[in-house]
Amino acid sequence: MNKKVLIVDDDPRNIFALKLTLKARHYTTETAATGQEAIDILKKDSNITIVLMDMMMPDMDGYQAMKIIRKTPAIKDKTIIAVTAQAMAQDREKCLEAGADDYIIKPINVDQLLIAIEKKS
Repeated sequence: MNKKVLIVDDDPRNIFALKLTLKARHYTTETAATGQEAIDILKKDSNITIVLMDMMMPDMDGYQAMKIIRKTPAIKDKTIIAVTAQAMAQDREKCLEAGADDYIIKPINVDQLLIAIEKKS
């Protein structure tokens, strides 16, 4: 089955690059520019299996969005991979505590990203 990935990022350049990368590997993608938009899309589209969540966004950041997703019964089991430029060990722990299943550092290493997606599938 073709996996559907929700890319959540407020930077259109990041969304563009991730969409191209995933499309080349036969993933279907959906995009959201905010945490709230991501939550709304997840509630409507049960085919999304993986969320790539940017941590630093205005209004609702990725940490807040992940906490809401994990508390919402219909979408709490989605696989969430945190995507962040924050590379310290405590940042990884903070992402995992907020509800991420895995953690990828920007700039994104495509091989690492694909490994993270595949192992969560």
